[in-house]
Amino acid sequence: MSPRTPFSPYARLFTVPGSRAFSLAGWLGRVPMATVGLGSVLLVAGETGSYGLAGLVSGTLALSFALASPQWARVMDRVGQGPVLRWTAVASLVLGLAFVAVVVADAPLWTWFVLAAAAGGSGANVGSVVRSRWAHALTDSSQRQTAFAFESVADEVVFVTMPPLVTFLAAAISPPAGFLTGLLLGVGGGLWLSRQEATAPVVADRSSGQAPARPRILGPGLIAIAVTYAAIGLVFGAVDVVVVGFADEQGRPAVAGAALAFFAGGSLVAGLVYGVLRLPGSLTARFLGCALLFAAAVQTLFLVDSLPVLVVLAFLAGLTIAPVLVAGMSLVESRVPRAALTEGLTWVTTGLTVGVTVGSALAGRAIDVWGAEEAFAVPAFGALAAGVLAVGAWAVLRRPAPAAELTSA
Repeated sequence: MSPRTPFSPYARLFTVPGSRAFSLAGWLGRVPMATVGLGSVLLVAGETGSYGLAGLVSGTLALSFALASPQWARVMDRVGQGPVLRWTAVASLVLGLAFVAVVVADAPLWTWFVLAAAAGGSGANVGSVVRSRWAHALTDSSQRQTAFAFESVADEVVFVTMPPLVTFLAAAISPPAGFLTGLLLGVGGGLWLSRQEATAPVVADRSSGQAPARPRILGPGLIAIAVTYAAIGLVFGAVDVVVVGFADEQGRPAVAGAALAFFAGGSLVAGLVYGVLRLPGSLTARFLGCALLFAAAVQTLFLVDSLPVLVVLAFLAGLTIAPVLVAGMSLVESRVPRAALTEGLTWVTTGLTVGVTVGSALAGRAIDVWGAEEAFAVPAFGALAAGVLAVGAWAVLRRPAPAAELTSA
């Protein structure tokens, strides 16, 4: 019998049949989450020299993903995850390659935005797919918290390892290299996950020819969480662009990936710890507390005046990321019907992605107008907005979930 450690709950997760395979495939499938934004910024800025244009293109990719991914998730809940993952993987590959081609070929700008929108809209939210598999497999709520924390850590491992790789490839080989690497890894992971049908949530039986009642998803609770996540996403999108611009201004562009890795590394550490804690209070109270802590921590980015200071402050701010995201996902899981859980989780991530879109565009414009150091005001503002919105969300979430949110419409 293996000795018990504080992190034994993570080991117990992987006694679930098939969990190692779907978790690893899901990790590969979500690589584009950390590479599409940064990779497109490096690609467009490398080809044009404009961070404003790079932010707009990156935001277009993110926004189209945000709008399309809940629709893909809805189809998954109705027909199964496997077929949809295969469709989206193939479409992402073809459209992602076409997007890179028009940028490198200096095609008309409208083609950049059209293909950026198409490529982003072809992607499924693999993180929500994996989380729904954990929720399907685990009956104990504390185990699900640990699983969601593990997935948050998996997200952060992507953000720790991939930005330095993408930045290095873009600088050492060519601007498209980082974007293409993330694209290919994501497609491979999505196709692998699509073959693992045994661990996918069971879909409703349609053999009778009668469509089951569709659960009502977008209730006040879910909307409140998604709006708060949008402000958190604004921070993420702005940080990606501002850090790249700041490192470039300092004459050390390759350091941008390392700084972003420290930001994610802080979240990774916090996620591991949060996943094994059994905190007092309701899920709503935890979400509010974590959001306020995140809002306060990100304000320290106003102090950045050099790359070493940036790395330290990025790590400290990162310590507040995983707890607020895990608390939010746990809230969603507690309020959304199982038959539509993939869609429910994806709507919250959509809020996050919309925020990333806005943050990328605002930060790119701020760099062009103010300079990169002053542009740290953009993520600081986003974090402050997240804290304010979390207070408003708390007022909604502290009330019991209405029956319409918990049953079929």
